[in-house]
Amino acid sequence: MKLFYDGGLKVSVRSTQICQSSIWGINLTRQSGPLSLFFILSSLLSTMAFLALPCSAGEQGIRPQPQQKPVAEHEHKHVVPFFPLPEEIELCGEPVPLQYRDVRERLEREFIISVYNHAQVYLWLKRKSRYFPHIDKRLKEEGLPDDLKYLAVAESDLMDYAYSPKGAAGHWQFIRSTGRRCGLSINKRRDERLNFFKATDAAFTYLKELHDEFGSWTLAMAAYNCGEIRVRKEIAEQRVHDYYRMNLPRETERYIFRIIAIKLILSDPEKYGYYLPEGEEYPEINAEQVWIRSKVPVHMRIIAEACNTCFKEIKELNPDYRGYYIPAGLHEIYVPKGCAGTFPEVFSRYSDQVQKEAKRAYPAKRRARKKKKHSKYKVYVVKKGDTLATIAKTFGVPISKIKKWNNLSKNIIVPGQSIKIYE
Repeated sequence: MKLFYDGGLKVSVRSTQICQSSIWGINLTRQSGPLSLFFILSSLLSTMAFLALPCSAGEQGIRPQPQQKPVAEHEHKHVVPFFPLPEEIELCGEPVPLQYRDVRERLEREFIISVYNHAQVYLWLKRKSRYFPHIDKRLKEEGLPDDLKYLAVAESDLMDYAYSPKGAAGHWQFIRSTGRRCGLSINKRRDERLNFFKATDAAFTYLKELHDEFGSWTLAMAAYNCGEIRVRKEIAEQRVHDYYRMNLPRETERYIFRIIAIKLILSDPEKYGYYLPEGEEYPEINAEQVWIRSKVPVHMRIIAEACNTCFKEIKELNPDYRGYYIPAGLHEIYVPKGCAGTFPEVFSRYSDQVQKEAKRAYPAKRRARKKKKHSKYKVYVVKKGDTLATIAKTFGVPISKIKKWNNLSKNIIVPGQSIKIYE
């Protein structure tokens, strides 16, 4: 047995012999034995691994890696573009004081919220083509600032049938009391707040009154939002007559800035990445006004037939009339353009159908009840000791009827009081 060192280890080999072999053309000469076998296998595996490598860098396997640019050298790409505010901004000819930090920040808030609301902006762009032509025309006729049209966008987004949780309605969002004060008819048959043309005139009348009082369009628009009484009170309390320096209700403090943001976007939409192809805007309201006089309510379907159109179109042109009928009496309505010239003659042919439809909608019993309300009545003068119960028993009518006929909220009556008793 011989001893030799391999890798610094003392190895014992029982017997040695010379082993010559040829593996794939490689002559190997090693001492046989366990360690010799280890060298043979290692050589074999190394040879196989070498042969498995591709012959050139162009083959699959090892590919030259592209040189990566340092991170600092990569060109920065904006995922969301940034749009700075213009250096100078005016609203209705009045400068916006951007030098005040809070004014700039409040405007930036409303502008950023609006300019990145892509769906809403595109709807504004589509709708403004329908409503702005008439608004622009009336503003010019009244000598009012062109920027007032953006108030309608802020109020209703130019939506048909726009209602607020507080009960405001229409494109100009009138509440009932203000609408009536400005000449709009609001009752169970009709709500002229939904009549775009009438509401537009009423809004301009109201805004002119507010401007005459406060001397500023920003304060006039603020009063349009929260009411002139509130603005008067805040001016008196704060001794300030500048919208931008006043403390007002939260909604009103945002209101003017929202109008400014809308103006910036809609006056130059392409500057902010918006493009509406030609023909994609909504068409302008194409209608003519006619008058109808009738002793009975007129179904809009009959008007549609006289105009050779459908009920839906007549209803959309006249959203201020509630339900299906134009009330009895003299009323103006809108019909598709081109119908006004022949409408009176054509509509007169439908008189029998109008009467028939009215009878169907207002049965004889309902008409009889209405006539009964205006029937004859007696006047009874209350005597000492009388009560509603004794009077009701005397005339054979319920107490509730007597109270209703005489607008009584309680059962209290006094001697000498006149009581109506209907037959």
